[in-house]
Amino acid sequence: MIDEKQRSAPSKRASMEEYLSPSVRAIKPSGIRRFFDLASGRKDIITLGVGEPDFVTPWHVREACVYALEMGKTQYTSNAGTPELREEIAYYLHNQFSVAYDPAKEVLVTVGGSEAIDLALRALIAPGDEILVPEPCYISYSPITSLSGGVPVGVETFAKDDFKLTAESLRAAITPKSKVLILCYPSNPTGGIMTAEDWLPIAKVVEEHDLIVISDEIYAELTYGTKHVSFAAMPGMKDRTILVSGFSKSFAMTGWRIGYACGHPELIAAMLKIHQYTVMCASNMAQVAALEALRNGMEEKNRMVESYNQRRRLVVKGFREIGLACHEPQGAFYAFPSIAGLGLTSEEFATGLLNEQKVAAVPGDVFGLGGEGHLRCSYATSVSQLTEAIERMGLYVRKLKGD
Repeated sequence: MIDEKQRSAPSKRASMEEYLSPSVRAIKPSGIRRFFDLASGRKDIITLGVGEPDFVTPWHVREACVYALEMGKTQYTSNAGTPELREEIAYYLHNQFSVAYDPAKEVLVTVGGSEAIDLALRALIAPGDEILVPEPCYISYSPITSLSGGVPVGVETFAKDDFKLTAESLRAAITPKSKVLILCYPSNPTGGIMTAEDWLPIAKVVEEHDLIVISDEIYAELTYGTKHVSFAAMPGMKDRTILVSGFSKSFAMTGWRIGYACGHPELIAAMLKIHQYTVMCASNMAQVAALEALRNGMEEKNRMVESYNQRRRLVVKGFREIGLACHEPQGAFYAFPSIAGLGLTSEEFATGLLNEQKVAAVPGDVFGLGGEGHLRCSYATSVSQLTEAIERMGLYVRKLKGD
């Protein structure tokens, strides 16, 4: 006989996975990390996969952090970040990109740019809101949107347009549920940029449809031949825009995990509420380092940009010489060559390249609409490694063509 306690006891779940949130279970592992993990620790592989500078954080920046530690600067800071760093960020954005922010109310220091994007989406999204994401794009936007209860909606961009977002494509994707537009220019993964002339029609659509914009400008300093134009600097767009950036790419500070968000005081205050209950504040020592980078790091930053520019020209020329069409990236440190017409998907091409020629690159399909038929290759590695990688890719391409 089964007693009442046994009868009413809930059945046990078959696996630990069943305890997880359905939205978490639905998220796919990072396609970038998968290829990086396959190559990790293998000295015979040249990796063009992970978007990380090959430079070490400049010595004077590291030294400022060491000195802060020696002085015992190990406490919490203000939730929003130290006043000195917020003031310097505001000065930097005004001086470099002509966008003025009140450091006391419109600047929030975060644990990398990624936390800033997460905070912005969580602060804005109500269940069912549609979030417009120009693609190919950085792989985190859609999963973070889904975790926040929103619905990511891809807006395809094309190589023939240099992967620029067009007003026509944006309008076609908008519905009554559209609320937020996420921008990432200079672009990861394509290296595409937007000029002031490109932004103006986008700003008109944003205003017409009453959208809020999250503008991820983490690669703002990495442009070649033209200066970055912030979407927040467009007429009437500052209050509609949450500008997100950080120190990882421009100042070679990926491991420091220090970023920031700037925007309307009410939006920043909402993000701060989430931030203070989750991470409390960004690392004190990382904030010291970021302050030093902004105050005294521009010379080293310029040298890094020039080095990337030389490598950019090398890889674009190299890809074209081995028969891969490649639009010329004007920003970031990625090339996005086309492997269309070789009879393989991006995933198949990248897997074969890794197995046969020991070169790791990221298949374009992981970046969303328009990515299939391409390969993301980071040129933030040495010239000798890039030259060897292109030679190996040439051998693989010739094999596929039967040459």
